[in-house]
Amino acid sequence: MLESYTFGESPNDLIMAKISFHLKDTKADRPTAVFILLTADGKRTKIYSGYSIHPGQWNSEDQQAKTRGYPAANGELNRGLKRMGEKLQTFYAEQRADGVIPSAEALKAVVEPEEEVVAKAAGPTFSELFEQWIAASALTKSPNTIRTYRTTLRHLQAFEKATRYKLSFAALNADFADKFTAYLIETAGLNDSVVRKNGAILKNFLGFATDRGLNTNLSFKKFSWKHREPDVIALTRDEVRAIEGLELPKGHYLDNARGLFLLSCYTGLRFSDVAALRREHDKGDRLKVTTQKTRDTLIIPVTPKSRVLLNRLWAGELHPITNQKLNEFVKEVTQRAGVDAATEHMSYRGGQRHAQSLPKYELISSHTGRRTFVTLALESGLPWEVIMKATGHKDMKSFRRYIQVTEERQIKAFANFLCD
Repeated sequence: MLESYTFGESPNDLIMAKISFHLKDTKADRPTAVFILLTADGKRTKIYSGYSIHPGQWNSEDQQAKTRGYPAANGELNRGLKRMGEKLQTFYAEQRADGVIPSAEALKAVVEPEEEVVAKAAGPTFSELFEQWIAASALTKSPNTIRTYRTTLRHLQAFEKATRYKLSFAALNADFADKFTAYLIETAGLNDSVVRKNGAILKNFLGFATDRGLNTNLSFKKFSWKHREPDVIALTRDEVRAIEGLELPKGHYLDNARGLFLLSCYTGLRFSDVAALRREHDKGDRLKVTTQKTRDTLIIPVTPKSRVLLNRLWAGELHPITNQKLNEFVKEVTQRAGVDAATEHMSYRGGQRHAQSLPKYELISSHTGRRTFVTLALESGLPWEVIMKATGHKDMKSFRRYIQVTEERQIKAFANFLCD
């Protein structure tokens, strides 16, 4: 709010003129007009600025548009309002110095040219807004999550370039959803699970934009991408022993990869959390870790096997590597260890089921360690609620996939028992 002091009939007679900025409709679900309220000499004059803004982007306490994490145009709007307020104050002061109380029409005429500025003001592009959302998310999301957001943005930009489909909030309708899905499957070659992940990230961004008044097109709420959960690949106890017993020289890149991978098998930590382990997380008989992905604090018992690897980590004998490198190296480790049983792998693309038989080591990734921990813990008879507490699983929906694996193994075990 701007304040000024203007002269009355004598130099000692000061009159305060107050200027404040308000929205025409604070409950509107779309941009609404911003007006200026000038109060002086016992009168209040309402002057429309020519600017409009969504209530979600307006700070009523500060009487200005929100700027942090919002379009750059909001800053221009604030500067425009400030210029208008200063013009009104100057004009009012000059008129009162001449002994004249300006009429409402005279005050409105002072700021009429500002309407041209409004018409010329250009907002950020869809991609620029997506970038701003990513930057704002970086304050609370893990680096891995931010990387997935950037991947989705790259897919959107590539889609726009390949199809000449101009991205804007207004253009995000059912036709867009169909074309974007087709692009991801046919051109980008993504399976249904990854398509759905990109769609979910896009919907998160659109929800953010809607909450802040940047988007009024709610068609995105009907977008849906069907998928099937991929098979859970976990190691058996014998396969873990084979990896443990594989002869590798200390300091070898595969020995390092094996140590990091087994630490995930022994603790249930995601690889991003294994790579972030520090000595201060080690409380002797337990690890106390704040996860990178969810920021949950987990308490994980330290077993004799995990203690050996932790000590090697603290001694510098093991060192973090990228997730991409671990995925590459752990396949080589498991291949050398003989983890090569023919394993059916199913994927879904465009709703079509694709099955192929692969040696198991080709399906092993960094996440297999966490899945192995859960699977073997269940097979050992540990209560599921105890395991969920250690892994940070919050619902049975995702956890149940591990239970299905152990049930399948139990059926096979009984079948072998009955055949003996």
